[in-house]
Amino acid sequence: MQYPPAMAATPAGHPFGIDFGGSGIKGAPVDLASGEFAAERTRIETPAGGRPEDVAGVVARLVADGAPGNGPVGITVPGVVVRGVVRSAANIDKSWIGTDAVELFTEQLDRPVVVVNDADAAGLAEARYGAAKDQAGLVVLTTLGTGIGTALVHEGVLVPNSELGHLEINGKDAETQAANSVREKKDLSWKEWAKLLSRYYHTLERLLSPDLFVVGGGVSKHGAKFLPLLEIDTPIVPATLRNTAGIVGAAVLAAESTR
Repeated sequence: MQYPPAMAATPAGHPFGIDFGGSGIKGAPVDLASGEFAAERTRIETPAGGRPEDVAGVVARLVADGAPGNGPVGITVPGVVVRGVVRSAANIDKSWIGTDAVELFTEQLDRPVVVVNDADAAGLAEARYGAAKDQAGLVVLTTLGTGIGTALVHEGVLVPNSELGHLEINGKDAETQAANSVREKKDLSWKEWAKLLSRYYHTLERLLSPDLFVVGGGVSKHGAKFLPLLEIDTPIVPATLRNTAGIVGAAVLAAESTR
């Protein structure tokens, strides 16, 4: 699926975004003019096991309570999503692999649904409203957490499922060398971690020649401690939307991809 550049919100009301993660499922309507929530966010714990049918039931509750009517809904999934089908499940139940998530959620909600990788949703939100707003050319968002998630946005258009945290560097998966979980496990200093990150971002530079890196994930709030230490040529900045980005990006895609 190709995700188009920005368009205005639907006359029927605000699109609803849902961010599905391993511990919680969060949802809110989003004002596309500002990129802010149009009402308070609601959160329900992810059901034990996080199987598709159970998650779909929680999503139905969130939508029924927070988005009356038949407006579009965007839903993030922590996995690769190809034409609505989930192709990977690193941190969710393996039964998601091969699940047609669009079909599953559409049957539950009886309204237009878009399903997107969680990092892709966050990257698009940062490009539209956050740290990469009005940035020309190619923006690469990386989320540094348990692993490394990535999103590519070129001139406002999302190129989905980049999965560049799994690049092979020195014979090993990149995220096993440079994710924030590695820093925590090995008790690395910011300077020591910055050396590992520099190697990762320099690899991305050589492959993609981006115009801007945006760093997301919880550790981004400490950006001043490690971003200036990176030895790379491309400008790099912390994300600004943080834990709202997934919901916002999902809602944007819901509004724009269901026309």
